[in-house]
Amino acid sequence: MIDVRLLRTEPESVRAAMSRRGKPAILDEIDNAQRLDARLREITRLRDTNRAQINSISKDVAVMRRAKDDAGAERLMAHSRELGEAEKKLAIEFDEVSGSLHQVLLSVPNIPHAEVVNGNGDKDNRVVKGPLQMPSKFADHQRVPHWEIGAQLKILDNERAVKISGAMFTMQRGLGASMARALCQLALDRNADAYEEIRPPSLVLTRTLTATGQLPKFADDAFSIERDDLWCIPTAEAPLTSLHAGETLKIEDLPLRYMAHTSCFRREAGSAGRDTRGMLRTHEFDKVEILAVTTPDQAPAMLTELTNRVESTIAVLGLPYRVLEICTGDLGQSHHRSFDVEVYAPGCDQWLEVSSVSWFSDYQARRADIRFKQAGIKGTEIAHTLNASALAVPRVWAAILENFRQPDGSVAIPEVLRPYMRGAKEISAQP
Repeated sequence: MIDVRLLRTEPESVRAAMSRRGKPAILDEIDNAQRLDARLREITRLRDTNRAQINSISKDVAVMRRAKDDAGAERLMAHSRELGEAEKKLAIEFDEVSGSLHQVLLSVPNIPHAEVVNGNGDKDNRVVKGPLQMPSKFADHQRVPHWEIGAQLKILDNERAVKISGAMFTMQRGLGASMARALCQLALDRNADAYEEIRPPSLVLTRTLTATGQLPKFADDAFSIERDDLWCIPTAEAPLTSLHAGETLKIEDLPLRYMAHTSCFRREAGSAGRDTRGMLRTHEFDKVEILAVTTPDQAPAMLTELTNRVESTIAVLGLPYRVLEICTGDLGQSHHRSFDVEVYAPGCDQWLEVSSVSWFSDYQARRADIRFKQAGIKGTEIAHTLNASALAVPRVWAAILENFRQPDGSVAIPEVLRPYMRGAKEISAQP
């Protein structure tokens, strides 16, 4: 969440920055937060005044008792009790207002970075690199959608996946399953030089999803197990961010770098039938996530590092790709600045987002209470967090089938994946 002190010290700059998101309701939330914060500070002032009066009365009562003025002492004690009752009411109101302010701040999005381009939605996102590795033209045999290719080669069996689990679940078979696994291992290996591998739990507590901003705003897009206060992770970003929740880190240990291969679960509540064929949108998929915890000064360079790592993995697969900067109107709830890496799928005739690389500033770390301390300097600071999809299987898998389909209907396996697929060079139709 944003720092409430900014609403006190820089209210106009906060409003100006938030107005760039193009959603008037955000400004209403900020107004509400300011009102609640002002009341909270007024309650604190009144409570402190009450306590000072009670302390003063206590001293005066002692003086009157020594002077044998019992009647005067009783009057003061009666007034002290009234002040005590008033303080109890203030304490109750303080808790109520504090809780309300916390809930409002949980819904207020992050402040966009000053360099984020203004825009109203995804059509205003700006291509900052590419297209790269784009052929001059695609052959007719590449203009077949991956769900048809997968069915022909018997490596995509969504019909049985639906029989097992219901709509919007997918299932890869044979070399299709091998390629899904190979993509994840490739992403892990390409980042193992600097990122510690973690295998976190796939089920997390409410506070874990709250820390990254998925809750409370996006509860409808998550799978929950209400009986146990557990949620299926929509991405490994959630458990990786909370690795250090409630901790104070040493500045010399930063940046921290982590990676994780997990299954991810999403309701896709807002998809409304869009891109639900094949592998483009699915309730469960595998992904390798990379995440960093940094100081504010380290964060800009880390954003570049994460983007370069994602881009290089897509490039080595031989896929056509481009990099976009996300505009203010399309920026996610927790995002301070974001870049998307997209690949082109000729069969779908679409640019497909395969990775979002995001800098959250101190937004997530404040919710998770992740701090760092520099030796010899008083106090602590809130850390910054960043993350990226090093590789998400479904759309990369789909793009490989469409881009590498050969005239005879087989699919050439990208050379970099072959060592992970027992030396297989292509996927051919099975009898």
